[in-house]
Amino acid sequence: MAEAKKIGVVGATFLVAGNMMGSGVFLLPSSLAKIGTASIWGWLITTAGALLLAFVFAKLGKLAPKAGGPYAYARDWFGPYMGFQTNTIYWFANWIGNVAIPIAAVGYFSYFFPILSEPLVRCIAVLALVWALSFANMIGPAFVTRVQTVTTSFALVPILGIAIFGWFFFDADIFKGAYNVSGESNFGAISSAAALTLWAFIGVESASVTAGVVENPEKNVARATLAGVFLAAIAYIASSSVIMGMVPNAELQLSDAPFALAAAKAVGGWGGALVSLCAFVGAAGSLGGWILLTAQSAKAASDDGLFPSIFSKTNKDDVPVKGVLIVAVLMTLAVLVTSTSETASAQFDVITSAAVVLTLLPYIYSCVACYFVVERSHTLVHTGAFWTLTSLTVVYCLWAIYGSSGSIVQYAFLFVLFITVFYPFFSEERRQQRQRAREASAIGAGAGAQRS
Repeated sequence: MAEAKKIGVVGATFLVAGNMMGSGVFLLPSSLAKIGTASIWGWLITTAGALLLAFVFAKLGKLAPKAGGPYAYARDWFGPYMGFQTNTIYWFANWIGNVAIPIAAVGYFSYFFPILSEPLVRCIAVLALVWALSFANMIGPAFVTRVQTVTTSFALVPILGIAIFGWFFFDADIFKGAYNVSGESNFGAISSAAALTLWAFIGVESASVTAGVVENPEKNVARATLAGVFLAAIAYIASSSVIMGMVPNAELQLSDAPFALAAAKAVGGWGGALVSLCAFVGAAGSLGGWILLTAQSAKAASDDGLFPSIFSKTNKDDVPVKGVLIVAVLMTLAVLVTSTSETASAQFDVITSAAVVLTLLPYIYSCVACYFVVERSHTLVHTGAFWTLTSLTVVYCLWAIYGSSGSIVQYAFLFVLFITVFYPFFSEERRQQRQRAREASAIGAGAGAQRS
């Protein structure tokens, strides 16, 4: 079998940045408008937390690059059960979160075709994108990352365009007039904003998860992770701040295409059309990268016997086609279940909140695993300093959970407990016991036959 083509450092950087920017920013200004401009503090805190997470995954990628990312680190340092739990949670978080991406894309395309704002029509369009990018993944990871490198360039047009040129149309009174409209205390509002904005950085581990298809992963995973987060952070803070000073808060809360709305207010309809087109292409393209990430994570666990074997079956190009198809079917079901939401932004909020809470537990496990990896290869002084950094990262993750919706945290906790009952089916110890029992039975049967 010919060796599959690997992703270079540029492709991996765009995979990280594209997975974040394509899914994380295009509808968030509308969601954050429900909190107000106090959410900028949430952006700043989340950026610091994301950079800490980026450092953790960069360190892991340099010292112990492993296909599967958070799953692989939990498996190696906490044992097979934690590996099983991490992969299951992470896999669910990914395909649930993936649904938000085509919703954002279709929301922007409704600028050209307002009928896409209708729940049924929006549902059909979202499903079309899900299946189109799923089939693209079956061609192979190199093809997907080439597509995403191009589409991320489109995504940068509205994000950087608004971040740079939007300041010429910034109104300080609009910005100051909506500081905290959430009805919560300032601390509560900022905590909620921190939880929401974390969605924009989900994907920081993308290069780590796909280390198996990255060239020279010991160096390139770390470089791609840090570069991707840095690029995204600058764009996020600048663009989100300026939009809140361009569009009145009440109008921004109801928008399914906040970047296009800001561009239209600044330069007219043609600006809104250009931004909508670029946002649609960028968001749609990032879906391909996320499907790749989801499939690779499941494949790594399946290869270890900690996930159904169907996810490890690949075609001649080493693509887990059946795993991709299963993800596409589950995403289809999630789209149908949430399709009754009146607006794209409302549907987006529900899905992203659930995905963020589920993703945080694998992040926490990765932080602790990283400490063990560093302890094995560094001096005591370096290990102590890194323990401080990882502890701060864990505290940040816990705070993000605190700022999330109470009902979603409750359901996530119940889900984590529920999946425990499935572990015996993937326990290596259980398989070994059954194998020994079969061997003993066969030996007993042979001895009985000889006596008779």
